[in-house]
Amino acid sequence: MASATSQQSAPSSGLTPAEWVRRTGTVPTTDTYPGMDELLSSFRALAARHPRRITERRIGTSRLGEPLYCFTVHHRDAPADNLTDTGTGSVPHFVVVGGVHPNEPVGAVTALHLATELCEDDGLRSHFGGEWHIVPCIDPDGARLNEGWFRAPADKRLYGRHFYRPAGDEQVEWTFPFSYRDAYFDRVLPETLALMRLLDATRPRFLTTLHNCEAGGVYYYVNRPAPELYSLLEAIPAAAGIPLATGEPEAAHAPRYAPAVYGCIDMRDAYDYLDSLGADPATEISGASSAAYTEAYGTFYFATEVPHWAHPDADDNTPVPESYADVVRQRAEGLSGTGEVLGSILDAAGPQLTIPTPFLRAVRDFVPSLPKIAALERTRADGLEARPATVAERYACRHSVHSFRIRFGGMLLRALGAELTAGTATPLVRECHQDLLRVYTAWEDEAEPVTGDPLPIATLAGIQYATLLGAADHARTTPVPEPATARREGAGKPL
Repeated sequence: MASATSQQSAPSSGLTPAEWVRRTGTVPTTDTYPGMDELLSSFRALAARHPRRITERRIGTSRLGEPLYCFTVHHRDAPADNLTDTGTGSVPHFVVVGGVHPNEPVGAVTALHLATELCEDDGLRSHFGGEWHIVPCIDPDGARLNEGWFRAPADKRLYGRHFYRPAGDEQVEWTFPFSYRDAYFDRVLPETLALMRLLDATRPRFLTTLHNCEAGGVYYYVNRPAPELYSLLEAIPAAAGIPLATGEPEAAHAPRYAPAVYGCIDMRDAYDYLDSLGADPATEISGASSAAYTEAYGTFYFATEVPHWAHPDADDNTPVPESYADVVRQRAEGLSGTGEVLGSILDAAGPQLTIPTPFLRAVRDFVPSLPKIAALERTRADGLEARPATVAERYACRHSVHSFRIRFGGMLLRALGAELTAGTATPLVRECHQDLLRVYTAWEDEAEPVTGDPLPIATLAGIQYATLLGAADHARTTPVPEPATARREGAGKPL
């Protein structure tokens, strides 16, 4: 039920969906992603140019001791402590969070451009009439471990060999409190706690976490249906010449609202889905997401996934000779084989690895999950309808195998390489490193044609920037639901 006493929408300044499409092309050209020091320096330089419009606030500390910052662009020139102004008559708050997954740096460019435009464009700022709280990167520790490829992001081999994604229970986006049926999680990270405090203080009308995928096309997540948005979400990538990803979704249990538009990945749904396939969900699920955490505030959550590399098969819905079930089974076989290769090397070298790097923690979490995912996919395939797969579905299934190989194999190479660099590698560890290097080089060659062509960073950030403006405008003009007093158990508030 919509609340008649919800936050009031700011009067429209005449900005239309066509204007959001136009803004896709406003991001300055760049060939690199900023490192953490450069990103923070750029935000501080912006604040120095506009001291009465943007303010800096420390919101927490990372696990390695790095300060976490939020930059607030105020709707008026004279900043006030609007973080404590959460009454029903207050201005709307919009929260934008970068770096929730440290291997996804497009959001750093998007966040800086958004902050710059809000500071310099009076019409844009007045159109929204609220406070914009922008976190450039919520996981700086992880982002620094990816900086090896930020300077040459079009180089696929450099990307894989300098890739890092944290283990599941070390990811900010998936370590919010969670309790559902037999699953319980409260090992909240310091970074997640910082974000929780920001969300509790602002009770945002709109929340976006800035993501990007690897290859294929553009797709979206929303926490509730928004039919008014769907044509815009199709038009913005089209204006940039980038396909939508209309094939296999990354989460089979996520509801599909429109082509390439999905409901949020929800751990309660994931639990029920895993349970239906005979798995033990309580052992596979960690925490909830930021989207689940803000359910109590009626927040509209939105995320855009833009690909580093585009492939025309991503939105080709032509039928192929293979059945949909067989394409899913082929994916299962690829994941199973990848797990066998990486698992055997990890099992052999593991007892002699002495350096507990983040890479080692990640592969010890991810690699054992591959045979489990393969088994679930085989079970799912048995229950699928008898129909041909589409080109897009076949592409998504094939590419996902290459993605897991490059990601997890690259991190295992880094874990083994750390021992070599430190001078602690035994002969067995050196042999395992050489064996993996040979396999990994072959995987790189096989992945090359499937991955697609690199896309300009400005194009990716432009799509993300334009879509988040459109989604924030939707949130601004849509009544805020009543606080969820009878939400499903475990939506994400503190336990």
